[in-house]
Amino acid sequence: MSEEFEPKILAYCCQWCSYAAADLAGSMRLQYPPNVRIIRVPCTGRVDMLYLLRAIEDGADGVFLSGCLLDDCHYVNGNYKALKRVEKVKGMLEALGIEPGRVEMYFNSSAMGPQFAQTCIDFTERIRKLGPLYPQPRQAAVGA
Repeated sequence: MSEEFEPKILAYCCQWCSYAAADLAGSMRLQYPPNVRIIRVPCTGRVDMLYLLRAIEDGADGVFLSGCLLDDCHYVNGNYKALKRVEKVKGMLEALGIEPGRVEMYFNSSAMGPQFAQTCIDFTERIRKLGPLYPQPRQAAVGA
């Protein structure tokens, strides 16, 4: 019996736009995968590359940042800084033989609840197609 792979996904969301969009999606009772774990940050520009790499190292199958729309950051250019960091992490992952598509950057305003939910659905599907980053250990059969 094989179970469908359910990826572990970590999402860093800026408190001003993307976290508010996630909250709006919940208020609208929109469904998105429960395996997306959201971490609220003041600005995606404050998310260091090490946080992204550590999430992958610690077992996340995928990580994404979701910030303010470009040219609409509450901290002027934090989302541009985050975008550059995501691109660098993608390059590092590729050099290590890990699919760079496991890390991504998205942009959502606080009024984009449906789009945020769709972002979560689309990213989860992408990671599901890539498969688990680390093979799961086989569990011993009961009574064996």
